[in-house]
Amino acid sequence: MPEALAPALDRIKSLVLDDERLVRAVAAGRRKGEQPSWRRAELRYVELKSGRHLQLTTYDQTQAFATNVATGDQEQAVDALLSEPFGNWHVETTEQTVQLRVTKKGEAQVHTAAAQSTATREHDRQKDRVIQPTEPFLHAIGITDAQGRVKPTRQDKYRQVEEFVRNLDQALEDARATGQLRTPSDDEPWRVVDLGCGNAYLTFAAYSHLSKRYPIELIGIDVKEQARERNTKLAADLGWSGAMRFEQGEIATAELDERPDIVLALHACDTATDDALARAVRWQAALVLAAPCCHHDLQRQLKQGEPPAPYALVARNPILRERLADMLTDALRAAVLRLLGYRVDVVEFVDSAHTPRNLLLRAVRTNADPAPETVRDYGELTAAWGVRPALARLLEPELGKVLRP
Repeated sequence: MPEALAPALDRIKSLVLDDERLVRAVAAGRRKGEQPSWRRAELRYVELKSGRHLQLTTYDQTQAFATNVATGDQEQAVDALLSEPFGNWHVETTEQTVQLRVTKKGEAQVHTAAAQSTATREHDRQKDRVIQPTEPFLHAIGITDAQGRVKPTRQDKYRQVEEFVRNLDQALEDARATGQLRTPSDDEPWRVVDLGCGNAYLTFAAYSHLSKRYPIELIGIDVKEQARERNTKLAADLGWSGAMRFEQGEIATAELDERPDIVLALHACDTATDDALARAVRWQAALVLAAPCCHHDLQRQLKQGEPPAPYALVARNPILRERLADMLTDALRAAVLRLLGYRVDVVEFVDSAHTPRNLLLRAVRTNADPAPETVRDYGELTAAWGVRPALARLLEPELGKVLRP
């Protein structure tokens, strides 16, 4: 039942200021007709040498800003956030999970459930683990030994799995805040598809993490029959065959029985990433996570064309031209998704010291019309460089309606 907003926010405040019980609080979304200063805000307590602090991380459209607030200033910082017109609050404590949604009438819809999180509050000394090394799937895919210890040669892969799951959690919260990602049930679980899953390290991580909290079905698709056979056996060994299956096929022509809610495309090579993004757009997937691999399509186009002045100094050098093409490719992918009704974050989901394949596109469907400046900038950028991105070619009918209304 809806209730008055002010006392509901007071309860949120008391939960957030409880430094013994708070695990994490997240504010996101916006109220009808209003716009908060930040797209998203997260709060948690951290242990520093100078004592326990409230860590406040705020996000704009492109980056995050973290501040550690000392005890005397914490109430003021929380009051400032609560005064922002956020549409949703999600608070996890050691005892309960509280979700507050502001209705169109300005009332509070509050849902309380038993605690699900086991996160700790160490900072800089021990990072919160979202995937424990003792998880059976980590041993099955070769990251840990039989005793649940990460193998020395697989530390980088373990970090990649951890950071991917963190990003998945954040993207899920963003998608649910838009109202585009439906609530799953046993009869209608979330349908997740991983296009170009390969050895499926991140596929198994996604299933292991999500299935603990939500009803889901996951399909992994890869062009190699060998990958299908290997992954199918691993899923069976883990006891996941009922809700997790793998198929052999091309991304561009893969057929699903029902439209997916979440689409993953993790290190699909070159324009296979574009094939996956195009499928996701046409399926109207509520959430898309893509980690691009190699980039060759625009590299070829830049090599054949003339760069706009004064960028000839960059494009004349093969190595610099290659890196420029990488950035252009993913910038234009993000732009195309924004033009077609998605909010997109481009983030580094694991440090480049661990893997060069460290970029992640997080796209949440909003169905919002593109901003005029996005339409203008996309047209000017592609015209200046004389390029036609693969994703734009694949989605030409849909994109034409936006660029030539």
